[in-house]
Amino acid sequence: MITFKKFKICVLVIFAFVNIFYISPSFSLSAREDLFKNALDLSSAGKFNLALTEWNHYLDLYPDDAAGLSNRGNVRLVIGDAEGSINDQNKSINLNPSEIDPYINRGIAEEALGLWSEAKKDYMFVISKNSENSSALYNLANVEGSTSNWEKARDLFSKAALYNPGFAMARSSMALADFQLGNIDESENELKKLIRRYPTFVDARAALTALNWSKGEFGKAESNWIAVTELDPRYSDKEWLIKVRRWPPKPTKNLMNFIDLK
Repeated sequence: MITFKKFKICVLVIFAFVNIFYISPSFSLSAREDLFKNALDLSSAGKFNLALTEWNHYLDLYPDDAAGLSNRGNVRLVIGDAEGSINDQNKSINLNPSEIDPYINRGIAEEALGLWSEAKKDYMFVISKNSENSSALYNLANVEGSTSNWEKARDLFSKAALYNPGFAMARSSMALADFQLGNIDESENELKKLIRRYPTFVDARAALTALNWSKGEFGKAESNWIAVTELDPRYSDKEWLIKVRRWPPKPTKNLMNFIDLK
């Protein structure tokens, strides 16, 4: 039994992946490990085109390696091939149906194609196996939000944060869902807590900018926005905010109104 680390795009976490395989006499175990590690290192370093080449080479030699297939699928998704990613995750699941990570990875690729019901099914499967899987809970919350079920999304973000207390993005997303639902005091309190703990956490700064603006607190909004523009200029891009980051409509509208006034 060999334990490999597995490149994960979900929530920027790298999980362990246990894979059982057999080595042909013509190829040493250490050489196989080296090939896998090289492809994994390139993936984790963000050198995705090179990583894809290495995963292709690895899988030419070991086409039934479930971990290799799932890792290649993640790289394919990052470079824009969501359908190819789903194909790799399907193969990985067929080879090792008890491993939950490929279901999460497939769900992410399905989300990229707007296949909400398929993604929801994959995340629900993971949660049925592990009700405290914060990655699946968070991603399912994003699906619920993308289909305008913000109350469900808020509950799921809260659970993801509960089971992973250091999951700052889950807490920020929960606060944004509260903003959307009109729970302004709860949203503001959570965002302020996040900023006190993580002063450079740009998502919370941007969300508080929008919330300050909604309350007519222009000076506070301006102060938070200065930090946002220095940290991540993508928050001024409405399309990115809705389609990629997946903010709710109300905080998005408030932030865009603030930016337009400036």
